[in-house]
Amino acid sequence: MPRILLMLSLVIAGELVFGLAFNIPRFFRPTMLDVFGLTNTQLGDMFAVYGVAAMLAYFPGGVLADRFSARSLIVLSLMSTSLGGIYMATIPGTVGMQILYGYWGLTTIFLFWGALIRATRDWGGDKSQGIAFGVLEGGRGLVAALAASVGVGILAFYLPENVRLATAEEREAGFRMIILLYSLLTFLAGVFVWYAIPQTKRGSDVEYNPFNGMGIVLRRPIIWAQAAIIVCAYCCFKGLDNYSLYAVQVLGKDEVEGAKLAAYGVWTRPVAAVLAGLIADRFNATRSIAAMLLILCASYLSWSAASPTGSGMAIIYTNFFTTYVAVFALRGIYFALLEENRTPKFLTGAAVGLISLVGYTPDIFFGPISGRILDANPGAVGHQNYFLFLAGIAATGFLMVCWLVWLRRHGAQQLWQQVEGSTK
Repeated sequence: MPRILLMLSLVIAGELVFGLAFNIPRFFRPTMLDVFGLTNTQLGDMFAVYGVAAMLAYFPGGVLADRFSARSLIVLSLMSTSLGGIYMATIPGTVGMQILYGYWGLTTIFLFWGALIRATRDWGGDKSQGIAFGVLEGGRGLVAALAASVGVGILAFYLPENVRLATAEEREAGFRMIILLYSLLTFLAGVFVWYAIPQTKRGSDVEYNPFNGMGIVLRRPIIWAQAAIIVCAYCCFKGLDNYSLYAVQVLGKDEVEGAKLAAYGVWTRPVAAVLAGLIADRFNATRSIAAMLLILCASYLSWSAASPTGSGMAIIYTNFFTTYVAVFALRGIYFALLEENRTPKFLTGAAVGLISLVGYTPDIFFGPISGRILDANPGAVGHQNYFLFLAGIAATGFLMVCWLVWLRRHGAQQLWQQVEGSTK
């Protein structure tokens, strides 16, 4: 039971810590843009502020995770993140929101991310990395879908039956309650983590200055290859953020219907991620990642040419759910590459720090680029260009997998043996 509670706490914390910064704009983007008076470009620039703060936090946060208890770091992260939600509920201006996103970049990354990945890797052991990260991602998806569904119900409660007739005050009231919901859930997740994760001390397995790990992983091309794969996979994940906007601007749905459609897609996350984890443990995570990237490339290409009329609607909805499944499958297994690349356990935090520093740079550039693509040609044309952009990213990701395989075949993993021998 303690083992189950530990993973459950990681699942809940792993999703809710990002709910305020990312899930609210993902599921309720049209309403958020309206309530805060933002353009897609301005919202993208807010994500860029988050990304810069996160970029500065990944590497030192990874080192922190190698030295301190996961429980302490995760609880502090959740509590401080929830406080930011209280400020967001005041509906601050653009500058206030940019400062808030920078603050969240620190609370959700410096204190949290390395601790989450290390705790998950420890939970999975040597033979079950795929299922460990698959359960983490799948469980996170279930939490996201449940929270989003409650949020949709709240928004529908505050808006009139004909959503298009809603007043600005009604939209703001409903959206504020959604923010407060996510803030409360994040706080409660911190309380749960405090009781579910045992207090442990790091450092007994690290007999050298942990900052040395930063230099070690910086010199390993195989770590850079994994980071490049995650850049592309994470861009595809970020691509889901605009699906509710697509439903409103191209498919003609209202705000509630658009949010519902995005929430329906997230229900694929638990199944896709867990199945991907099982397949990765049974066969190979690298091949599974390559297959998902090729599927995404084909889906985005066909979606960019589809018209929302007649048979085109079948293509659109097929690609809608296909891309959800492929993206969540990728997220469920790309950190399982740590084990396939034979990354030493004592370097997990440092490796995750570098991989995340590079791999999550889309938090900086994806929002501004995609926002400008959509604003340059509002409506169907902008979204078609957007899907072409995503297709190119998925194709690049496949090439990065090929690079990773090439490195393995040329003995890159043998370098870890030298590292382990020189630090003991």
